[in-house]
Amino acid sequence: MAEKKIPLRKCTGCGEMKPKKELIRVLKTGETEVVLDLTGRKNGRGAYLCNSVVCFQKAKKTKGLERSLQIQIPEELYEVLEKELVAGE
Repeated sequence: MAEKKIPLRKCTGCGEMKPKKELIRVLKTGETEVVLDLTGRKNGRGAYLCNSVVCFQKAKKTKGLERSLQIQIPEELYEVLEKELVAGE
């Protein structure tokens, strides 16, 4: 019997390829709305991050999330996402 293929995604913070289930999806739902998608199933353009504040800060510093989501993210939204990420840990 063939082994089941595990989907891999790249963290926008550290750049490592990891199994999709280990990562958190950041989702662009509308023109300016960006939210955390903990289920990984919502509609919209997604980018993936490791479940750590360090990777989030790297992605913020290098603007990795902005490039992946193709949107300018305001500083207030970064603060909200960081609070949600800390609360989820």
